[in-house]
Amino acid sequence: MAQLARQQQIEARERERMEQELRVARVIQQTLLPKTLPELKGWQIEALWQPARAVSGDFYDYLTMPDGKLALMVGDVTDKGVPAALVMATTRSMLRAAVEHFSSPGEILAYVNDLLCPDIPPNMFVTCLYMLLDPGIGYIRFANAGHNLPIRLIPNGVQELRATGMPLGLLPGMTYEEHEAQLAPGESLVLYSDGLVEAHNTSGDMFGFPRLRDLLSQETVQKDYSGAKIIEMLTGQLSEFTGNDWEQEDDVTIVTLVNLPRDPEPDPPEDSSSESWTTLSEFTLPSEPGNELQAMEEVSRLVRDLDLTKDRMERLKTAVAEATMNAMEHGNHYREDQPVGIQVLVSKTALKIRISDRGGGRPIPDPEVPDLEAKLAGLQSPRGWGLFLIKNMVDEMYVQTDEVHHTVELIFYLEGNEP
Repeated sequence: MAQLARQQQIEARERERMEQELRVARVIQQTLLPKTLPELKGWQIEALWQPARAVSGDFYDYLTMPDGKLALMVGDVTDKGVPAALVMATTRSMLRAAVEHFSSPGEILAYVNDLLCPDIPPNMFVTCLYMLLDPGIGYIRFANAGHNLPIRLIPNGVQELRATGMPLGLLPGMTYEEHEAQLAPGESLVLYSDGLVEAHNTSGDMFGFPRLRDLLSQETVQKDYSGAKIIEMLTGQLSEFTGNDWEQEDDVTIVTLVNLPRDPEPDPPEDSSSESWTTLSEFTLPSEPGNELQAMEEVSRLVRDLDLTKDRMERLKTAVAEATMNAMEHGNHYREDQPVGIQVLVSKTALKIRISDRGGGRPIPDPEVPDLEAKLAGLQSPRGWGLFLIKNMVDEMYVQTDEVHHTVELIFYLEGNEP
C-alpha cells in the first residue's frame, strides 16, 4: 500500500508538471500570434483564436510593408495538438521569410509550399489564405491555398472571394492564382477556419457554410456590427447551436477586416498614472521545486473575484509560476533558507503581483527574443525562454534590483481598462 501511494504521488506530480509544460507551450504559441492588431486609419481589424486543445494548428498573422500595404494571412494545419502546433510555427516563419523575397501572394504561397513538401509529416498539410491590403483605397490582392473562402459583407448580402490552389505541403511545384477585390467604406471581410463551419451539435448536424452566410447577411450585421460584434455574434450562435455540453472538435479562428465609415477619432484614454493600490496578500514560500504551483494556485485564489477572463487567468497563473520558478532557481538557487516573497495588490484598473528573491547585487538581464526555429530543431536548449515568456504574458513587466533582492513586477489590466 505504501508503494502504491508513492507511485500515485509520483504520477500526480508528473501530471502537474505536464499540465504546466502544456500551459507554457500554449503561451509560447501565443507569442507567435500578433500581440496587438494593426492600427490603420479608417480600418478595424479584430481576431479570435480559440484552440480545441492546449495548443493549436490555426494561426493568423500580419506584416506592415514598407510601402504602407498590409499583408494578412490565416492558416489551418490538419490535425490538432502539439504536432499541428509545431507545423503551424514552421509555416508562419516560412511565410514571414518569403515576404523578404517576393511581393506577390501567389509567389509567396508557391515558395512556402515547395519548402514544406520535403519535410512536413505524413498525412499533414496546411490551408492558407494570403492577402495584401492597400488601406488608402481598400484594394485587396489575394491567393488561396485550399483555405475557406473569405466572406465579403456588401449592401443587402454577402459575397465569397474565390481563388483556388492546393493546400501547402501536399505536392511540390504548385501555382496559386491571384484575384483582386475592393472594400468600400462600410464593407467588411470575414476570414475563418474549419472549426467554425464544421462544428456539430448533439444531433450530429453541422453548423455549415449556408448558416454562416445567412447570419452574415442579416440587415443588423450589415448596418450596425463592428468586427468585434461580428465575432461575438458568430461565437454566440455557435454556442447556441452546439449546446452547453459541446466538446470543441477543432480549432476556431475568426479574423474580421472592416473599412469603417469616416467617423471622428475617439477621445484619448484618461491618464491613470496616479494609481492607488490595495494589498490583497503578502506571503513567502520556501525555494523548493514544485512550490511554483503553490504560488500559482494561491494567487489565482486571491484574484478569483476580479472577473478575469479564462484566458487572462491562465496567463496570470503561468506568468506567476514561471516568475516564481525563476526566483527560486536563479535567484535563490533552491536554498530552502532563502524564501521567495510574493505580494498581490489591486487598484481600480489593474492587478499587480511582485515576486522577490534574495539574489540581489547583480542585475537581471533584459529579456531576449529566443531563436524559435533553433529551439524547435533541437539546436538550442528548449529552456531559456525566461523573462521573454513572462513579458509576453502580461500587460506590463518591471524588474528591480538592489543589494539584497531581485523583484519582478507583473501588471494585468482589469477588464475595460486595457491600455
